[in-house]
Amino acid sequence: MNNHLCPCLSQLTYSECCEPLHKKQHRAENAEQLMRSRYSAFYLGEIDYLIATLHPSKRRLDERKLLQNTVNTTKWLGLLILDHQQKNELAEVEFVAFYEDNPIGQLHERSRFTCESGEWFYHDGIILPAVKLGRNDPCFCGSGKKLKRCHG
Repeated sequence: MNNHLCPCLSQLTYSECCEPLHKKQHRAENAEQLMRSRYSAFYLGEIDYLIATLHPSKRRLDERKLLQNTVNTTKWLGLLILDHQQKNELAEVEFVAFYEDNPIGQLHERSRFTCESGEWFYHDGIILPAVKLGRNDPCFCGSGKKLKRCHG
């Protein structure tokens, strides 16, 4: 996986992008980087990372079980970052994560993040309506093909 493109679709290899965060070699520099690394963690089943980057006040006793269930039952297909706004230690990232379903499923969310002692945490998010993609838009999976020729 290390020499393959990162699941977050940054166009970097996994070893250059999310792996150093997953292995605790680096911290996310901003909320968008944390969002991308959390998507990759869901994609790769990095449960410990998902728990560590969830704000401690939001963790539940059954968090590991819930995350494991999501990882086991969801095949993620692509990520689009639509917006990233940051003011001091607070940030929001709007994204769409696509997953296998019939038809293709979307998790469209505006997520809230905080930075405490130099470390970014995911707090929560507001689920938004699905986005409308055009048939001639680039496919969300990062293939470089038009949507209609790939997952459309």
